Amino acid sequence: MANAIQFYFEFSSPYGYLASERIEAIAARHGREILWKPFLLGIVFKQAGTGPLLDVPLKGDYSKRDIERTARLHDIPYHWPPRFPFLSVNAARLVYWAGPGMAPALTHAFYRAAYAQGRDLHQTAVVLDVADEAGLDREASAQAIKDPGVKARLAEETQAAIDLGVCGAPFFLVGDEPFWGHDRLEMLDRWLETGGW
Repeated sequence: MANAIQFYFEFSSPYGYLASERIEAIAARHGREILWKPFLLGIVFKQAGTGPLLDVPLKGDYSKRDIERTARLHDIPYHWPPRFPFLSVNAARLVYWAGPGMAPALTHAFYRAAYAQGRDLHQTAVVLDVADEAGLDREASAQAIKDPGVKARLAEETQAAIDLGVCGAPFFLVGDEPFWGHDRLEMLDRWLETGGW
């Protein structure tokens, strides 16, 4: 999948949710596949010495307004999750455990549960409910999120993302070209159309 768009996202990122609702149309327009790659943004924050956007004085209030406005602009259902930010590790583990074939549907299921339906993905039971609704076996999913190999996979993917320079969510790679943020989707689209500049 040399021509794939690598899509790095964190389920606790509202901009990641908005991007997840738009990236498939862009990829289809250019005949590209998407590699769905959840990672743990908290690890990136620790390495970069930063924190959640909404916790930043002045920027936090603006960002909350911008997220809601951007959702309206693109007609994407949006409600703040009951707990924000929330721990997304279990949802991310299940995306890798379920495999690439399930990644798009499962990603949408988790994101929409959190931001369109107002469900609390911080709770393991809710994550398992959503996974079950998306077609995964509940008991197998419950075992998977505790599996040392699945845990290691997410840790490895997060470190690999950092090694590639992923500094926030959403983050996209087209070949070696990085695009950070939902607000770079138009630029990414143009890059694919023109071959870059």
